[in-house]
Amino acid sequence: MGKRDMPPAINHQQSTNNFAKLCDIVAKLRAPGGCPWDREQTHESLLPATIEEAYEVAEAARSQNAAHFREELGDLLLLVVMHAEIARESGQFKIDNVVEEITEKLIRRHPHVFGENNARDAGAVLKQWEAIKREEKKDDQHYLASLPRALPALMRAQKAQSKVARVNFDWTELRDVIAKVEEELGELKEAISSEDQKSIEDEIGDFLFAIVNLARKCKLDAETALQAATDKFVGRFNLLEDELRARGKKLGDVDLAELDAIWNQVKAAGKGD
Repeated sequence: MGKRDMPPAINHQQSTNNFAKLCDIVAKLRAPGGCPWDREQTHESLLPATIEEAYEVAEAARSQNAAHFREELGDLLLLVVMHAEIARESGQFKIDNVVEEITEKLIRRHPHVFGENNARDAGAVLKQWEAIKREEKKDDQHYLASLPRALPALMRAQKAQSKVARVNFDWTELRDVIAKVEEELGELKEAISSEDQKSIEDEIGDFLFAIVNLARKCKLDAETALQAATDKFVGRFNLLEDELRARGKKLGDVDLAELDAIWNQVKAAGKGD
């Protein structure tokens, strides 16, 4: 990378001023005489928007649209500042405490950068990070104690599998993972035959967990893969609906055989992919 290709240097003073301005605006919105809607918000009322914005950030990142990505990061940052302002008003903490704590955590968990340790590669860095994190979380010494329960199920499953793989609890051969998927599918079929709803639920869970593990071993993110598959399904179904309209028909009035025929035409043409 030549000098012309280097990204522009960060203007720390400007960044500090912009962030301070954002914090001041949020405080004014929450203050007497501010915005009635903003003044009514609580941590609990903002949680759905916080989660939604995090997903929108992920979608924008995948779209590779820099302007959209920047906008969504701003929306998420606004909610972080809003939560911090609500906490400040109740005397819990301030945004400065949030920034200071994450800064100290980054320094503490990167001794190979800010200290004397020498991590050789990304794998060594992750193991070091986990060791430091366990030392910090002394209230529960279980290795998976820090695994968030609030994560989406596929993401949480893959995170659990990735974490235990770092301590060697993992298959070494892909064929063993595929065999486990086939084993779980067989058990699911038996459960369905038994018509025991609880057993079916358990086995579907085990099957999904095994599928997530297969995605991980193939160096894929299960959440991203399923999102892409759903997007493809939606695209193809939209084309199916368009074709029905072109035939003067509508969804709900057409039998499965005709729907399947149109679906297969869309699929064969590679449309909606």
